[in-house]
Amino acid sequence: MSADADRKWLATALGLIVAFMGVEVVIGVVANSLALISDAGHMLTDAASIMLALIAIRLADRPARGRYTYGFKRVEILSAQANGITLLLLTAWFLYEGVRRLIAPPEVAGPLVLFTALAGIVVNIGATWSISRANRTSLNVEGAFQHILNDLYAFIGTAVAGLVVWVTGFARADAIAALLVAALMARAGWGLLRESGRIFLEAAPANLDPAEIGARVVAVPQVIEVHDLHVWQITSGQPSLSAHVLVADDADSRMVRSHIETVLHDEFGLEHTTLQVDHTVADGDNGGEHCAGPHGPVHRP
Repeated sequence: MSADADRKWLATALGLIVAFMGVEVVIGVVANSLALISDAGHMLTDAASIMLALIAIRLADRPARGRYTYGFKRVEILSAQANGITLLLLTAWFLYEGVRRLIAPPEVAGPLVLFTALAGIVVNIGATWSISRANRTSLNVEGAFQHILNDLYAFIGTAVAGLVVWVTGFARADAIAALLVAALMARAGWGLLRESGRIFLEAAPANLDPAEIGARVVAVPQVIEVHDLHVWQITSGQPSLSAHVLVADDADSRMVRSHIETVLHDEFGLEHTTLQVDHTVADGDNGGEHCAGPHGPVHRP
């Protein structure tokens, strides 16, 4: 999917979220509902996530130049991490307010909470559908999608709380719904921090096992050893690999490299690979000096 199409769907979702968020804050204050205000806070992070995603898409389109040899592709990871931190900070505040209102519940306008939450469900279904049409292999876009999906669940909980308050007068239902919203926010925030942290720490993508890749590469004919094998992501959905490969002294290194690149592309989806292919030395030393230390594990047939 093109960046222009992503921008269109993200902008549509952003418009829906911002418009309803403003209405929800006003009604939450009037109805004295922490659940509605916490939903609005969550929607604020949704809006921020979408705005950062739009900025990241624009920056990622810039070509690599100067000292930025990868361009600005990791801006989306920075924005995802910022969104994760914001979600966790909001979680702490809503937990505090939720517990305080459980102890001393204020009067809550149940019908107003219920009907506002029902409207929020409709708006979030529209926003979720819009973002689902964008490229969700991007961590930033997926983060925005998960935020809004969690918001949808939160609105359902708020609607139930509003109905309970209206029918039974049990005011603590509003605080309980707010705590459930906080739990969803914590889950989404931690997920964004975990995934963005893995990328910043150059960890291998979750769907790629370096040990499995190393075992497959040494199975290629004429390959004697693989070490210095590194798998990481430049940004979400763009995995890269580098490795030092030792081949038999009489092997055609170019043909072996081509074979390995084909294997990595077809079997593991790796398009960006850097391979140093060397022949073993004449005395039969297969590179034993490359031990499992700073060079990482050594793979041999």
